[in-house]
Amino acid sequence: MNKQDILSMSLPEIEGAIKEISQPAYRAKQVWGWLHVKHVQSFGDMANLPQVMRGQLESRYRIATVREEKKLVSKSDGTIKYLHALHDDTLIESVLMEYTHGHSVCVSTQVGCRMGCTFCASAQGGLVRNLTAGEICAQVYGVAQDCKRVGGVVLMGCGEPLDNYDATLRFIELITHPDGVNIGQRHITLSTCGLVPQILALAEQKLQITLAISLHASSDDMRRQLMPIAKAHPLPELMRACRHYVEKTKRRITFEYALAKGVNDSPAIAQDLAKLLRGINCHVNLIPINKTSHSEFMPAVRKDAQNFADILLAKGVQTTIRRSLGGDVDAACGQLRARNIKK
Repeated sequence: MNKQDILSMSLPEIEGAIKEISQPAYRAKQVWGWLHVKHVQSFGDMANLPQVMRGQLESRYRIATVREEKKLVSKSDGTIKYLHALHDDTLIESVLMEYTHGHSVCVSTQVGCRMGCTFCASAQGGLVRNLTAGEICAQVYGVAQDCKRVGGVVLMGCGEPLDNYDATLRFIELITHPDGVNIGQRHITLSTCGLVPQILALAEQKLQITLAISLHASSDDMRRQLMPIAKAHPLPELMRACRHYVEKTKRRITFEYALAKGVNDSPAIAQDLAKLLRGINCHVNLIPINKTSHSEFMPAVRKDAQNFADILLAKGVQTTIRRSLGGDVDAACGQLRARNIKK
């Protein structure tokens, strides 16, 4: 029997499940608390439920969990990289990042990825499967139990969140629930390579999350070389979707731009990028690209990255160069998983 993941269920859905097994309605909030406050990993641990009820739940549902396979701690900045195994032994990654304002967890939304971005290790081997909302939650809960309180979430690990749209939205609903861990929407960042139909759909939700668009180029020709998704959604279409998103949500968009030495880091490209983003309420996050074993790309040198940033700033585009975290623990998306998946 393929049991449903109860950790992915909303509170009303759990209330319906409790009704189906003829248990009192108040039991639903008890189950919810065990799952989303105390983060238990088995029904047997739900101590205030009758044993018969625990057996009923066990026979119908499963609780999504992650099993720690490896844990690497950066000596330079304390970043912690987790290699997690799921119930079917597939592997994903999660990263705990420490900032002065608190701790954030970068979570995966898929096992693998089918987007095929040339510089990203997550796409090696393609897409295996989507994660459930509960499996995304389980990463946050597992990291929080291992370390400390988590104040923010970044959907930027293995996979494309908007390619797993329904589970991603359910995860946001669960992780922000006031009777759960209650992480504020403004402390959640969702990163996408630019799936236009899903961006437009997300805009209609009017969430207060931060939407981050992986851009990495100022022209379609260059972007198609780096990101296959650009063939389906060219830049004019993507920019229209971004403007619509800002108009609907009143939220500023972040554009992520991975700087590769000699590829997309020239002053002329910076000038073109400023023109492309003109009139959009946005922030550009420049990221010196991570060197990975499967890619020939090299990170831009610091001087060129700063010059690129200065050009954007001079054109009125808010820009920062992201601090690199966890370089000594394969912290970039997909690196640790790629080293550990069976060939």
